[in-house]
Amino acid sequence: MSEPAQRPMKKSAARLGAVQALYQMDLAQTPVNDILAEFESHWLGQEVEGVELPDADRKLFRAIVEGVLAEQRRIDPVLDKVLSNGWPLKRVEAVLRAVLRAGAFELIARDAPARVVVAEYVNVAGAFLDRDETGMVNAVLDALAREARPHEFTVPGIGKPAAKPGKA
Repeated sequence: MSEPAQRPMKKSAARLGAVQALYQMDLAQTPVNDILAEFESHWLGQEVEGVELPDADRKLFRAIVEGVLAEQRRIDPVLDKVLSNGWPLKRVEAVLRAVLRAGAFELIARDAPARVVVAEYVNVAGAFLDRDETGMVNAVLDALAREARPHEFTVPGIGKPAAKPGKA
């Protein structure tokens, strides 16, 4: 496969690895430098238990992990606001929390198209979580994307919000 064709796969692998790293850091309280070194040498693009893991965009992987940590005080209140009343982020299961934080970071601080970010993290969630939680990832990140980047959801020339996917 050519390098341009592999680029989306490498970005997806970076996002998956970043969520796994954030999850591990949350549970084990592992320092960021240790996590980055461990994932880059033993997980990203390596064979694990007979399964060849896809190579990842290591620059994006690092940017997400380091960015979530640097911006967590900004990200968590934004997620709390979008989550249902009475269900703050701290009460959300650790994998789901890692997915939401990584997705929120990309929507707030990076420039990948919002719809791509939402779809990517819904796919990542699908690797670890059940359908209801995956739907929650979609709903929370979609709401955050529409708030953080309304210009990506307006109809050109009209200035009105575009219909949500699947709605007329």
